[in-house]
Amino acid sequence: SGGAGVTEAGITITPQQAMKNTTVLRCVSLISFAIGMLPLHLHRKDDHSKAPDHPLYRVLHRRPNAWQTAYEFRSYMQQSALGALGDGRKGDAFALIVRSGSRIMQLVPLDPSRIEVKQRDDWSLEYHLRQPDGAKRILPQRDVFHLRNGMTEDGITGMSLVKQAAEAIGLAVQTEKAAARLFRNGAIVGGYLKHPGKLSPEAFDRLKASMAENEGAENAHRWKILEEGMDIGVPGNSGREAQAIEQRKHQIEEIARPFGVPRPLLGVDDTSWGSGIDVLGQFFVRYALNPWFEAWQQAIERSLLSDDEADTYEAKFNAGALLRGNMKDQAEFFAKGLGAGGHSPWLHPSEPR
Repeated sequence: SGGAGVTEAGITITPQQAMKNTTVLRCVSLISFAIGMLPLHLHRKDDHSKAPDHPLYRVLHRRPNAWQTAYEFRSYMQQSALGALGDGRKGDAFALIVRSGSRIMQLVPLDPSRIEVKQRDDWSLEYHLRQPDGAKRILPQRDVFHLRNGMTEDGITGMSLVKQAAEAIGLAVQTEKAAARLFRNGAIVGGYLKHPGKLSPEAFDRLKASMAENEGAENAHRWKILEEGMDIGVPGNSGREAQAIEQRKHQIEEIARPFGVPRPLLGVDDTSWGSGIDVLGQFFVRYALNPWFEAWQQAIERSLLSDDEADTYEAKFNAGALLRGNMKDQAEFFAKGLGAGGHSPWLHPSEPR
């Protein structure tokens, strides 16, 4: 059936099943949404100014095709490159390049499970596309925008992070199923009553009626009258239950590690955000997003710009919103840059403004 294959946990992890795991969903959505959200502009290399007059500028920044926004297109492509779409065997994303003459007019995303990449004798690539009607079409390298994960086994196709994390995901899925079975089939006892001898039928009937009256959240924490020397007890959590909880927490980290997503961004309950939120955002950009920024930028240069254009233009993500410090740090930086505290000014007043 393709996908990530059968794991030691005894189940086959497909991208569809992997995305039902909340940790995988969070990791994939954080990276994909960031790639889709951050501005992507075509710049001139000489003065780093934007190049809105180039036809590719509009395609990258605003309108990649007739039915998707730039955010939707890039998020979809990033999910595919992570191995979260199609059959999940590889970490690749493909888009058909639609031209009018030499101008690129649209980028049409392609289902990665319908494409097989092959290398020709001249080292160029060709893309074998299996269309929905069953027909086959061979696309030359010039007509395909190919975004791949930098980790690769053959230098041609990327490595699926979902597939690489399949064992951890499989164990997490089985752990979740075990917890669900406990709630569905297990006997969950709220408390117990102890009697020193034998409870009389009259006392049993009164106690049973009293227990029924106190059921429900609206009757929580009410006092109970015990009869004939009875005592009340509450069962504690077993070591087995505590171990299961620790296992589920551990699997969160095991799954997130290949994606490079920091633990606090996964909503783990024992992590304090505190004043380190800005540093956390910078950590996420540097170690989880920066490699993908470079993968996108270099893939654009290779597939969407001619050699002459690549000497003049470059595509760049603007991650400034995620890299900024807090307002206090920014204010101190701007104040010093404008000459406060005896510093030599290096900023023009319009820059902070």
